[in-house]
Amino acid sequence: MPRAVKPTGNARRGMTYTEFGALTKKRPESSLTLSLKKHAGRDKRGHISIRHRGGGAKRLYRIIDFKFLPFEGKATVKALEYDPNRSSFIALLEMPDGSKKYVLATENMKAGDTLTSGVTKGFSHGSRNKLKDIPVGYEVHNIEMQPGRGGQSVRSAGSSATITAKEGKYAYIRMPSSEIRRILIECMASVGRVSNTTHNLVRLSKAGRVRHMGWRPTVRGKAMNPNSHPHGGGEAVNPIGLKYPKTPWGKHALGVKTRRNKRTDKFIVSRRKKK
Repeated sequence: MPRAVKPTGNARRGMTYTEFGALTKKRPESSLTLSLKKHAGRDKRGHISIRHRGGGAKRLYRIIDFKFLPFEGKATVKALEYDPNRSSFIALLEMPDGSKKYVLATENMKAGDTLTSGVTKGFSHGSRNKLKDIPVGYEVHNIEMQPGRGGQSVRSAGSSATITAKEGKYAYIRMPSSEIRRILIECMASVGRVSNTTHNLVRLSKAGRVRHMGWRPTVRGKAMNPNSHPHGGGEAVNPIGLKYPKTPWGKHALGVKTRRNKRTDKFIVSRRKKK
């Protein structure tokens, strides 16, 4: 469970933090880090492409190996580390040839554990294998969508997908959203659930912690001027005066499907269920 703090003031009442007791206190591996420039939500033209971004604490980018290609022997987990760029923890591995790399840490992973990649049996949580070699019913994460492309889905804290069946050259995967999707059995996936499973229980409790994460305040359209938002304007408290809510750019704000990748619709066996 997240760690609660003493309610020394109204801002700290109910505040909780992620428990970092199992993580190393050493600095990240310098050869696996890069400087990270902040863009405050601006694109290459300097226009705001993502609203409400800006500020935040400085970060170093950790180079994560999402492919974790097959190798001979076993890799050893040297340490579990915090990564400010993602919700899960990361693991520093020492490979059989002496090189080091970062991968996503799994639930219950600890320093001293050994991981494999590409073996057909006898693998542990955190090991990486092709879907055809992982038994039905296993939880997996960091799943490839195309062979050799590297893990692209199910990478956030506490998430996992389940292999429900295999048929021909496809495996049927139940995603965290409850969507069932066909994925080629030649694609790689990591066994187990992603670490930091209590991430969704953390209560930020005050605006300052959100600002440290690089998020700026969000203003309601109704509180703006009419030249700034379709909902803006009007005297005192009044409705938006429209048949349906709109985005700042005049499009439907609610109930509109935004998925545009029709090319992969054929791989979705069952759509996600509404919560």
